Amino acid sequence: MRLTVVGCSGSFPGPDSAASCYLVEADGFRVLLDLGNGALGSLQRHLDLADLDAVLVSHLHPDHCIDLLALYVARTYDPRRRYDRLPVVVPTGGAEHLARAYGRGERPGLSASFDFAEWTAGSRQVGPLTVTAARMAHPIETWGMRVEHDGAVLAYSADTGPCDALVELARGADVALFESAFETGRDDQAPPDLHLNAREAAQAAADAGVRRLVLTHLPPWNDPAVARRDAASAFDGPVEVATAGSTYDL
Repeated sequence: MRLTVVGCSGSFPGPDSAASCYLVEADGFRVLLDLGNGALGSLQRHLDLADLDAVLVSHLHPDHCIDLLALYVARTYDPRRRYDRLPVVVPTGGAEHLARAYGRGERPGLSASFDFAEWTAGSRQVGPLTVTAARMAHPIETWGMRVEHDGAVLAYSADTGPCDALVELARGADVALFESAFETGRDDQAPPDLHLNAREAAQAAADAGVRRLVLTHLPPWNDPAVARRDAASAFDGPVEVATAGSTYDL
């Protein structure tokens, strides 16, 4: 299983990265974890859009889902080919939400291009991958994901404050891709059920016994060196800060 960071900027695209989008590949199957603003352009550096097999959307904030609308345009109006409907898993009401954002309020909305399903807690097969979803601590319905293939495990926090569900989801993972939108010392008075800081992400990784921690979703104003330093104070394993284009083989 290979993870490619397509976009990792927190809350909005930055000068060096699109917003959240992560490509997971296994046995020739290609699935995206989120497709935030700016990510579709970057994605095309890594694959032909015709080769995409599924999209898993953690929640409906624009920095995690809005480029699905650009993908809809690309798949619907491409004069070179016809596309099969693409499986897309979304939170409750996601199909209607995205249709309204595009200006199509009716239920069929984007369904000529996308085969929508909604998240429920527990595991499902997505191609050769086993994906386990759990609710995270965020103001809107948000799903963290545990992606497993051939003994390898990737845990993706999506957006969340500290919560036991994240630790259980990541138990024993090879790579924990955890958000770190807050900066310790600067954002200490922020609401608890919103985002993690690097130390909180590292503590969750340590409690879960993961092998490697990759911090992501840093807003452009955060200092990656500070995030790495703060995480290293709570996690003994390898700590990295995600960068657009980086890859991890699990």
